[in-house]
Amino acid sequence: MAGEKLPVQIRTRKFIRNALLARRQFVVDIIHPGRANVSKTELQEKIGQLFKVSESNLIYLFGFRTVFGGGRSTGFALIYDNLESAKKFEPKYRLARNGLEKKREGSRKQIKEKKNRGKKVWGVGRRIARHKAKKNAD
Repeated sequence: MAGEKLPVQIRTRKFIRNALLARRQFVVDIIHPGRANVSKTELQEKIGQLFKVSESNLIYLFGFRTVFGGGRSTGFALIYDNLESAKKFEPKYRLARNGLEKKREGSRKQIKEKKNRGKKVWGVGRRIARHKAKKNAD
């Protein structure tokens, strides 16, 4: 049973055609009895077929919550008209999830340590120290 894919029903609500951001946006309700949840890649394919979108990197899915008791999930979907508008309006972390942007390197701890090292250098030497640190990192 784990290998076979049980049927999934997709319903959309609150559909808005957002011309300013060149996208369609809506709430997605997924009914998936007998399954814990549905992967975003599978949902991208199904929503792509439903709205006749050829490229899956124009579809952004996020904010999914499974209802207590399982069997139903609700989330949000955006379908951009073209790649340029997606890159222009989507946040970097969502672009990275879809494979359009490079993911951030380094752990959270490393980022905080770098920030605190930068705070120790003050005044005119700050720009020079930042330049040297960048040169050493490359």
